[in-house]
Amino acid sequence: MDLPLSDYRKMAVEEFDTSKLLAHAARQASERGYGKFPIVDVDSHHYELESFHEILEYMEDPVLQQLAMSASQATSKGNGVMPGGVGYQDMGGRVTRYPLRKMEKAEGDKHRDITLTKRWMDAMGVDVAVMFPSPMLQLGLHPQVEVEVALGRAYNRWLCERVLAHEPRIRSMLYLPFNDPDAAYRMVKEMGDKKGVAGFMVTSARHRPVQHNGYMKTYALLEEMGQPLAFHAGYNWNDQAMGMMNKFISVHALGFVFFNMVHLTNWIMNGLPERFPKLKVIWIESGLAWVPFMMQRLDNEYMMRSSEAPALKKLPSEYMRDMFFSTQPMEMTDLAALEQTFRMMKAETQLLYSSDYPHWDFDLPSTIYDLPFLSEQGKRNILGANAMRVFDLKLPAEKLARVA
Repeated sequence: MDLPLSDYRKMAVEEFDTSKLLAHAARQASERGYGKFPIVDVDSHHYELESFHEILEYMEDPVLQQLAMSASQATSKGNGVMPGGVGYQDMGGRVTRYPLRKMEKAEGDKHRDITLTKRWMDAMGVDVAVMFPSPMLQLGLHPQVEVEVALGRAYNRWLCERVLAHEPRIRSMLYLPFNDPDAAYRMVKEMGDKKGVAGFMVTSARHRPVQHNGYMKTYALLEEMGQPLAFHAGYNWNDQAMGMMNKFISVHALGFVFFNMVHLTNWIMNGLPERFPKLKVIWIESGLAWVPFMMQRLDNEYMMRSSEAPALKKLPSEYMRDMFFSTQPMEMTDLAALEQTFRMMKAETQLLYSSDYPHWDFDLPSTIYDLPFLSEQGKRNILGANAMRVFDLKLPAEKLARVA
């Protein structure tokens, strides 16, 4: 006789273990010899709202702190300090493991995020992971700028003190409250040299142009400190253009690319690569298929109307080849097109492996390692060596991940 659904759920909770879920990934790591070279994941995530009450302890404004704590109580209908979301990411036939993840056991005296993160890193053969938030990727759309600043700062302080300070294998590019240029500058000034900080991240689903003069001092400071700047893609179904689409698959396909396309276009056409030539810029979680399109489109426009971009000294595509891009979610339906994309963007020196784990569409290192057109050195560059150069990582000779 079949067991009641509640019993199956109880069994699933009791047996939920990242190591079991990633057993095949661990087998891949062993079979492909990941123990012989470093792997750096430049885009992974945790579910920061699992520690939300800890984060709220770091909010400095007592009024906003009290409102946030009240809004996140069990009797509240939602989290009042976060912008609304549709919650479709893990639905529509995907494995809904996120609720069960909260039940996973994390023994020991280290923070839960450290224990669980190292668990998946070891299974996949990842030595160092750059960790980002998940729900807070929508924070740039919050209607109250002061809330973005307060919560972003609280999250950064919590992350630095509770996680990064205690685990060298976990790094992060801290959240920049980009809707307040002065607050963004202060964030870099205050936290740029904290342990585990690998740079700073802008959640790109927002409506502030990157060429605004208020950001110039932040870019200059990042360049001076040698800290990279990343634009992490996201979607906004409430945007008028996105709102014309009636299915999440459509929003997911275009939304994660749209804002990065806008920001990259503004970045190049307004001459920011010339103004900040040593600032390393990374475009994260947009896939790669848009890169050849942008190279060709912007070059073509520039050749016809170069007078409108007087600061440029070379073609837009050449500036793009100096930028860095993360792999996930890498479009693999046409390997010939993918190989052409790698060639156009100089992938062997500019492409950075990212898993996006534990999100539903994550990519294992084998996504890169198994590509037939890459040389062995090219694979190792993308999986780790490029990121070590970008983030100036000094890793020991021995493998950090526990690869069987």
